[in-house]
Amino acid sequence: MRIQSRDIINSDARQKFLSTLPGYIFGTTGSNTPCIQLVAKDGNHIIFDAGTGLRVMAKKAVPPEDRHYSILFSHMHWDHIQGFPFFDPLFNPKTKIDIYSPFPDFEKNFKNQMKAPFFPVDFEAVKDRVKFITIQPGKEFNIGNVKFNCCKMSHPGDSYAYSAIEDGKKFVYATDVELYLNSSNYENEVKSVFGDADIAILDSQYTMKEAIDKIQWGHSPFSYAVDFAAQMGISKIFLFHHEPEHDDKKLDSILQAARWYAKFIVQTAVKVNLAIEGSEIEL
Repeated sequence: MRIQSRDIINSDARQKFLSTLPGYIFGTTGSNTPCIQLVAKDGNHIIFDAGTGLRVMAKKAVPPEDRHYSILFSHMHWDHIQGFPFFDPLFNPKTKIDIYSPFPDFEKNFKNQMKAPFFPVDFEAVKDRVKFITIQPGKEFNIGNVKFNCCKMSHPGDSYAYSAIEDGKKFVYATDVELYLNSSNYENEVKSVFGDADIAILDSQYTMKEAIDKIQWGHSPFSYAVDFAAQMGISKIFLFHHEPEHDDKKLDSILQAARWYAKFIVQTAVKVNLAIEGSEIEL
């Protein structure tokens, strides 16, 4: 719909035309609910949350050689657990899954999503493949050679952010957080998780106008994500947990606005990117 006859007269004209197109035209951000995979140097496969993206990951990603997965949960809201019953490796007898969560009642509540009439296969059929581990916020733990920590964030019913450190490189996963409601804790346990991270996947679901209309909904505007990253000394952030009402064009405009905000308002060196389904980042 954009192309004109002068844009296809020769190869140079075609290339020039393509270079003027906005990035969102060339692909889609994706619409699965949260699931992030981290592959450590020692081959450990660590997964953050089990949204519908978990099903896609199982079908496309190379499985670990030992068929052993570790899943760390931020919280139990439906969009963060609903992919688990559709995780193909769960039904392979050779699979082992360790589930980590700070919620004391996580195991009991988590199993309920696979009870009749919600799902045809009861959790009892796969229970021997799954181990539940309760972790303590602020207390470090290891999975293989990767050191983890977590802290509680502001979200209805609570949500937890995680840091992962290997060979001096720090990755943070922080979704479903209303950043400005937790500012009193930024100098202690929150800073120990977020401080000086190389990469952070950071909740930035709203524009400022949307955030004002949705106070205490448990999500942040992209401008607060940039402010927070600058405050914590984070090098690079990926805007995450996109608003379902936003299409690819809107998300692209938010990305450009966030980059402009980081450069001209906050005047920070934080690099701002958009979390796009299927992206791979090497740290």
